[in-house]
Amino acid sequence: MNLSNFSGQRFDSAWRVAIGAAFSRPVLRWLQSSLPQSCLLCAAPSGNTLLCAGCTAALPRIGSACPLCGLPFESAVPCGGCLVRAPPFAATVAAWTYAFPVDQLLQAFKYAGTLALAEPFAAGLCAAVRGRPDARAEAIVPLPLSALRQRQRGFNQADEIARRVAASLKMPMVRGLARIRDSPPQATLAWTARARNVRHAFLGTSCLRGRRVAIVDDVMTTGATLAAATEAALRAGAIAVEAWVVARTLPPDG
Repeated sequence: MNLSNFSGQRFDSAWRVAIGAAFSRPVLRWLQSSLPQSCLLCAAPSGNTLLCAGCTAALPRIGSACPLCGLPFESAVPCGGCLVRAPPFAATVAAWTYAFPVDQLLQAFKYAGTLALAEPFAAGLCAAVRGRPDARAEAIVPLPLSALRQRQRGFNQADEIARRVAASLKMPMVRGLARIRDSPPQATLAWTARARNVRHAFLGTSCLRGRRVAIVDDVMTTGATLAAATEAALRAGAIAVEAWVVARTLPPDG
């Protein structure tokens, strides 16, 4: 793991979690501002953030995209694929494209436990949501992991991002979904096999009834996982579901 202080060798995520639990937010901000920070990507001074303003502005974005699936499209109307077969979610909001260096940052966050990256990820997602007038969710739902996967990883990456998004947007966060069936990681499967892999993997709870919610996750690739979670939320009584992700993967043909 990289340190936000570039001269260090490791970033102690447990230290940050303990400090966040023990001190109030103003004290934590004071501690962050008191420590010299360097950008994870270019090593330039970055104030109290992990990424400097220049690197954040240069992260890859999709630009004009289909409002339903989030893939590149020349106008802000549903693309042909969504007109033929619309996804169950009402909108997709993605902060960035899953390309370098966003892919490397997400892998460090997810597989190396660099939990502090949840902060810039949440900030980028909040900025994308604020720029979308059709994003009208009233509650945040983190995409759950199975109990086995969460024990193996030690944390749920979607939960880490969702908590910060909810706090920034002043929205309630509800854990209205449960992962009831474990399955192989989607990243290990062919794109065509992913929908079958997550079919009936989620169960929604009654706290979703009558609400328009946003399911938060780190990456959308085919959209199969978020579609399965959306269908579970709708069965539980949600009136509409939006998919909010840090990064959107482009199809193999680009």
